[in-house]
Amino acid sequence: MRTLRKTPIRTRHGFDRVALLLQGGGALGSYQAGVYEALAEADLEPDWVAGISIGAINAALIAGNAREERVARLREFWDEVSSAPLGMFSIPHFPQVDFQQDFVRRMVNQSRAMGIALFGAPGFFSPRSPLELTMPAVTPDRLSIYSVDRLQRTLERLVDFDRINAGPMRLSVGATNVQTGNFVYFDTTTHTINSKHIMASGALPPGFPATEVDGEYYWDGGIVSNTPLEWVLDSRPREDTLAFQVDLWNAKGELPKDFAGAQVREKEVRFSSKTRAATDHYKHSQKLRIAMANLLKDMPADLRDSPEAKLLAAEADDRVCNIVQLIYESKAYEGVSKDYEFSRRTTNEHWRVGYEDTLRTLSHGEALIPPDRHVGVRTFDLAHADSKVASLPTPKPTTKTRKATA
Repeated sequence: MRTLRKTPIRTRHGFDRVALLLQGGGALGSYQAGVYEALAEADLEPDWVAGISIGAINAALIAGNAREERVARLREFWDEVSSAPLGMFSIPHFPQVDFQQDFVRRMVNQSRAMGIALFGAPGFFSPRSPLELTMPAVTPDRLSIYSVDRLQRTLERLVDFDRINAGPMRLSVGATNVQTGNFVYFDTTTHTINSKHIMASGALPPGFPATEVDGEYYWDGGIVSNTPLEWVLDSRPREDTLAFQVDLWNAKGELPKDFAGAQVREKEVRFSSKTRAATDHYKHSQKLRIAMANLLKDMPADLRDSPEAKLLAAEADDRVCNIVQLIYESKAYEGVSKDYEFSRRTTNEHWRVGYEDTLRTLSHGEALIPPDRHVGVRTFDLAHADSKVASLPTPKPTTKTRKATA
């Protein structure tokens, strides 16, 4: 299946770097692939891609392939994992059934999710035997419902890790240290990345096992934080950044009417709340850094040389950032299994929605214009018709242009 093609949007912007931030969310992750496809068509290749969980897998597929091959590799991965396991649970065509009705789609999705739960996802994970589940695990990498040996083989086939470690695109993936509980980023500026680092970022218990990296065991980064926003924007040296933050869980939702709805809503709040908090924290922190930079400029020389002023100067800067949010809005029929319902119909639908949401977002040119230095940070959510721009009035466009380095 190919996504809908439209005339590419020509982009100009005056930022030092473009960052693509990919949240965790399992089967919802094909939405991120659609987002990337639209960005690539608009010549907005990221300089830095960072991900958590399924976002780490998509990030590796992007950073670990040549520019002209990235969409094809993403498609190959999502086509493989959405193949019917063992050829079962494929829904036959019944002309008299309207598969677009919510009730029918919900039943179809649940049956496919059941197939995934029982037999795993091709190229991704497979269930352990009942006997293996009842025996004590010798090491933490055996303590799980599913084995992810398939995923390691898939990553090593589709991702060029030599390219990742050579650059020029920076890659960061987040994971949680099982023993210390600390959140850790594996980053190409500090680590030699391999398939284990990517798997560690997506090792969500009890489904998936802890992954050993350099003698330490790691679980899914989403246990601590489901967004890499802070890691990217707080990195040194700070730069003017155009950040595309792709969230697979929507913080906003309706009051649940039944137990299934309550489960869905709890999962959405749990995995989206840290994203919202991280964005708010960064906006506040950057305003403080800008205020400090402005005060230091007007400070008498003798005060600027004081230890206190030097301490403030180390944190002060006037860097600016646009955070462009692309948030997947799930359908009512998707239900509580939406993060492990890997059917081809659904992953294709997620991909198409991500692509079209990004086209609509990029049609708003103000998202690509740097904010005034006194504003610092602007956030945008432009993908949907009723969205409003969360920003101050748009500043004048800059003539600075950028060529993709990836």
